Amino acid sequence: MNERRLIPTAAVAGAVALGLTALSACSSSDAADHRSGDKLNVVASFYPMQFLAERIGGSHVSVSTLTKPGVEPHDLELSPRQIGGLSDADYILYLKGIQPAVDDAIKLSESKHTVDAAKLTTLEDHGTEAGGEEHGHEHEGEEPGADPHIWLDPVKYAEVAKGVGKSLEKTDPDHAADYRKNTDTLVKELGALDTAYEKGLKSTATRTFITTHSAFGYLAERYGLTQEGIAGIDPEAEPSPARISALHSIAEKKKVTTVFFETLASDRTAKTVARDTGLRTDVLDPLEGITDQSKGDDYIEVMRSNLAALEKALGAK
Repeated sequence: MNERRLIPTAAVAGAVALGLTALSACSSSDAADHRSGDKLNVVASFYPMQFLAERIGGSHVSVSTLTKPGVEPHDLELSPRQIGGLSDADYILYLKGIQPAVDDAIKLSESKHTVDAAKLTTLEDHGTEAGGEEHGHEHEGEEPGADPHIWLDPVKYAEVAKGVGKSLEKTDPDHAADYRKNTDTLVKELGALDTAYEKGLKSTATRTFITTHSAFGYLAERYGLTQEGIAGIDPEAEPSPARISALHSIAEKKKVTTVFFETLASDRTAKTVARDTGLRTDVLDPLEGITDQSKGDDYIEVMRSNLAALEKALGAK
């Protein structure tokens, strides 16, 4: 686990106190800034949660996100104002196990109507393959090995969407019918996405791909692929000579063509491995945030871009 991603609980507790003080002195918190009329004030932890809140909430919600575009979610540090703003939210949607700072702040804020997306589906254990280290997003109080990247599997993401829809119905029963309709529409879109992945990846020259960020365990399992994560956990960390040697053997044996990197981190590691193994590089977006570099404007579009990249890398027939 990368220690710089952890913020001591004591520090967060102090920030909560400061945040609450800031709220009492000033009403312009990040969350409060987004309050509009009688809309439900929703705070999302990062993009995959923001997308669900906006699509399911529709015109009845005003959504703000704790993780701004371009910020690597795992490294997020919350300001006292952001932490204080959590207690002002009508509804909070987050995913425990991805952002320790958010997990700790929510635990201490005692916010009402807080939904943990990880409880809306079943988490599984996905480590890096071929003897690599565990993916390592767990932190104090979190079940070791639980992979939180559920949104990269359209089927699991649809399960989460259904749970979010039901929770919004309970939180704001006056608009329950609209939340139900919006949820059904999104679930159908995710079903179509799942079908596209299943058909597109059904017959390929290889079933193995290499990635600097071991975020695609659920996706790989869903579609019968093998994810080979580069040891080092941090997408920007240099792999060990032993791991490069192992990846070279894997690439040769499994006919791997491509080393994937992501949009919110440096491609230095991917290029190092690609150079040493004779492979090409490409982007496989873990969809932790949408930026100008993203190949699409929203979750659905970027996931379809990811499918195209996988089809090319795996030699889809």
